[in-house]
Amino acid sequence: MKISLIVPCYNEETNLQKGVLDKIGNYTKNDPRFFELLIVDDGSSDRSKKIIASKYLCQFPKFRLIENQHQGKAFAIITGIKQAKGDFVMFSDIDLATPIEEAEKLINETVKHKIIIGSRNTSRQGAPFLRKLMAVGFIYIRDFFIDLKGIKDTQCGFKLFEKKAAVDIVNRLRVFHDKRKVKGSSVTAGFDLEFLFLANRSGYSIKEIPVAWRHVETKNVNFVKDSLETLKDILLIKYYDLAKKYF
Repeated sequence: MKISLIVPCYNEETNLQKGVLDKIGNYTKNDPRFFELLIVDDGSSDRSKKIIASKYLCQFPKFRLIENQHQGKAFAIITGIKQAKGDFVMFSDIDLATPIEEAEKLINETVKHKIIIGSRNTSRQGAPFLRKLMAVGFIYIRDFFIDLKGIKDTQCGFKLFEKKAAVDIVNRLRVFHDKRKVKGSSVTAGFDLEFLFLANRSGYSIKEIPVAWRHVETKNVNFVKDSLETLKDILLIKYYDLAKKYF
């Protein structure tokens, strides 16, 4: 198998200085299953692109830097999926809240399933109480408006898809279209929701796998802004579904 590993990046200078790409590079460099690693920069305004280009592209031959205009994390992932050359596409958050070593758990499921998603434990170890509370509320709202058929954790930033299935789903997206505009950091849950909603409706087999996870504080998450954006996206998914815009 050939896996294209996608790592979205937006103003991640702090995480880069912690050596997150060293960990990913060292884990993947001698594993022939990992065909390429696509770092998709979402229009960073700090030194992220310079650090990646000067330090990592020569050190790890599998690394490739793709520069997007700023449209949010979702479009970084979409770009990675479209440009990936592997048979499978996997994505990981750059903060490695889920250690890259957990990839083996997802890879083991590719024999039976086309969509494999990491799932955090319900305790959300280390997460602030407000974030845990908002997560519970989000699940109730999500389940009320859109049926994801028992999927418990849609938002873990650690997923693996068959490339053909992923492209098929991405081409059906309506909420996340080319003209969508964002200001500042955008990590709305809407992309994962629309993707998994369409995966279900398209009949793809989805497997949820428990993975290790720890809370990593990040300036790119704004609870209020991201929650409102996610609520808007959920309502749009419901609208497009009722209007039969997906199929």
